[in-house]
Amino acid sequence: MLQTIKKIGVMTSGGDSPGMNAAVRSVVRTCAFHNVECFGIYRGYEGMIDGDFVKMDARSVKGIINKGGTILKSARSQEFRTKKGRQKAFNQLTKAGIDAFVVIGGDGSFTGAMIFNQEFNFPVMGIPGTIDNDIFGTTHTLGYDTALNTVVDVIDKIRDTASSHNRLFFIEVMGRDVGHIALNVGVGAGAEEILIPEEDLGLDRLLESLRRSKQSGKSSSIVVVAEGDKIGKNVFELKDYVDQNLSEYEVRVSVLGHMQRGGSPSCFDRVLASRMGVKAVESLIVGKSNFMVGLKNDIMELTPFDQAVKGKSKINMELLRVSDIMSI
Repeated sequence: MLQTIKKIGVMTSGGDSPGMNAAVRSVVRTCAFHNVECFGIYRGYEGMIDGDFVKMDARSVKGIINKGGTILKSARSQEFRTKKGRQKAFNQLTKAGIDAFVVIGGDGSFTGAMIFNQEFNFPVMGIPGTIDNDIFGTTHTLGYDTALNTVVDVIDKIRDTASSHNRLFFIEVMGRDVGHIALNVGVGAGAEEILIPEEDLGLDRLLESLRRSKQSGKSSSIVVVAEGDKIGKNVFELKDYVDQNLSEYEVRVSVLGHMQRGGSPSCFDRVLASRMGVKAVESLIVGKSNFMVGLKNDIMELTPFDQAVKGKSKINMELLRVSDIMSI
């Protein structure tokens, strides 16, 4: 097929996640392999509007596969949400001779790319980068595996304190809309209870579970709470409720926050990023556009942006049962 794509832009958008740099590296080096020029777009769509581009080659991305965050920086652009802002971005891309771009980000970033493609018929491809693993069309998003390992390591350390002082710890992890992180780290770290948005455990059942744990001889307990859990208004309200109803527990709260986003990406995320970058660039070169690259059954597949944005990732219900059995 005649190659019409001569210059490809790459950017990171939305919240950062481990593996974004590895994906940038893969995009740049795949472009170099296929003799396509590559331009880094700084600060996401905001940088696209400002024309903040820099030419990159294979040596531009040396030594970044192991680094967290993103060397291209990230930002959320209110101006890009307007037709006028998107027109500015298109003008800047045209001025630079950029024929297509790869966006590494989440559903908001993909929505922007989808609208941009519809308005200007501009070739775009998405790589899912978010620790929440909340995007349809892939079993793993970039950064998810690293976040799991980071959180498990932290919970292991908190358990040392919990067991030393006979305490109950509520540990809040990221997951506003989905409980992938909470569910997997809860099983992996041996939590007594896991609270996620998809399953309303209820305050009474939570208390009953904690009572059973105490009666079975457990002197300390760990409860992993996704930030989007619906039982209480927040994790501190849960603590207060347990304080009032289970005086035998000394309760503490740890909110892990943004530490979950940082750190060097795991081997899995580095390999995933490398595969996704190759698939994204080679898909653009053969004329495909408006897709997200995803991992399905260990194969790189393409999912239309509208499905990736509108679809919902599902938690593994088997893990809930495994958790119940393991917490006996």
